[in-house]
Amino acid sequence: MSNNSIKVLAIDDEPAIRKLLSAGLATQDFKVVCAATAREGRLGLEADRPDIIILDIGLPDGSGLELLKEWRDAGNTTPVVILSSRADEAGIVIALDLGADDYVVKPFGMNELIARIRAALRHRLHEQGEQPIFRLDDLSVDLVRRVVKVRDEEIKLSPKEYEILRLLVQHSGKVLTHRFILHHVWDADADVQYLRVYIRQLRQKLGDALDRPKYILTETGVGYRLRQPDNASPDSRN
Repeated sequence: MSNNSIKVLAIDDEPAIRKLLSAGLATQDFKVVCAATAREGRLGLEADRPDIIILDIGLPDGSGLELLKEWRDAGNTTPVVILSSRADEAGIVIALDLGADDYVVKPFGMNELIARIRAALRHRLHEQGEQPIFRLDDLSVDLVRRVVKVRDEEIKLSPKEYEILRLLVQHSGKVLTHRFILHHVWDADADVQYLRVYIRQLRQKLGDALDRPKYILTETGVGYRLRQPDNASPDSRN
């Protein structure tokens, strides 16, 4: 294991899950520190300064969601991937609205979890070093000049369409809930149907197939995610 391995804090009360995470993530050169309770998780965050946290919701001494809210309210921006047996849409939306970067349902595949971890790390790197021009395949978005192009052809967007796309670009790779987007674009409790209409129009203008979109991906019942460029790698932090 190299000295610059990505450090993961895994907070889960199930010994079998902690063992699985330790063994599975170590094969990909992650350094894993485990905690079984919310208290141990708090101590681990302070002492180990992890690059990313895997957090179970049901802990013996408190809710993982309360722990997440506590960290985000305190200004801690360490990426958090929720790992939970709770699979209902309402629970996923709550976690994402509280500031989780992603949500993986138990039982899970290790390859999927690793992919979600890398995506969360890429997203955080993108936030910390935001580039004025975002590029994804044939799409480019100039965040300074507010110019959107597909295959070098400028696309005219309405103000709302641009604001939605800008928000997705700034959080590329992360699931944004309907509520999050509505709050930031409309600044009011607008009907989610408005958002669906604008997303449909935005996809049409970008040439993003409605049945198989390659830019703006739908997280059913939760929100939307802008696919992140494949060349945005967490390894670039070395």
